[in-house]
Amino acid sequence: MTRNAALYGFNDRGSLEVGKRADINVIDFDKLSVGSPVAYKDLPAGGTRVMQPVTGYIATYCNGIKIREDDSDTGARPGRLVRS
Repeated sequence: MTRNAALYGFNDRGSLEVGKRADINVIDFDKLSVGSPVAYKDLPAGGTRVMQPVTGYIATYCNGIKIREDDSDTGARPGRLVRS
């Protein structure tokens, strides 16, 4: 378990082991690039959020489920908000 996970009492994450939660990025470093930030005014009460497009991610997994593939959203939402 990593020190960060242990510090906040997250005993079910922090290392790649059977039965533990994990978020994993598979990256093609030769294609990795970061675009300019873009502001979107689409939050409740007119709030603004800033997104920064990135390319070069082959896949992103959350708790063993692929949520992004070749820089595109798969629509899967296995994650959840965690508060400590």
